[in-house]
Amino acid sequence: MNTEDIARLRAETGAGVMECKQALQDARGDYEKAKSFLADSAEAIAKKKAERVTKNGLIEGYFHNGKIGVLVELDCESDFVAKNPQFKELTHNLAMQIASMNPKDINELLEQNFIMDETQKVKDYINSQILQIKENIQVKRFVRFELGEE
Repeated sequence: MNTEDIARLRAETGAGVMECKQALQDARGDYEKAKSFLADSAEAIAKKKAERVTKNGLIEGYFHNGKIGVLVELDCESDFVAKNPQFKELTHNLAMQIASMNPKDINELLEQNFIMDETQKVKDYINSQILQIKENIQVKRFVRFELGEE
């Protein structure tokens, strides 16, 4: 285990330095195993936080070439997080996901491969953000319009 591995793991997962160091120690230096430990940890933390009330958030609009439009509501626990650039980026990325992949509902959205990283599902991407932001985050609703559809 070295600082380069910790930095790389942090960059890929978004986990904190100490969490990455601990995961590498637990995995006895095996990078892929440490990455898996952090993914499991993110899922466990997200499940724990899922019980918290989300009364704040953002509505993001995304339009692609004037032909596809998306509105998505992403909720969080505090107004402070809703104003956070990382949360805003998450909301925008989800709107682009919906425009690109046209999920029928939230469950389908969460199970899709994330367009910006095909190695993870959308729910895993959201869980990684929950791990970093440290608040419950929920996709509340979305709507997608495409020119010519009825």
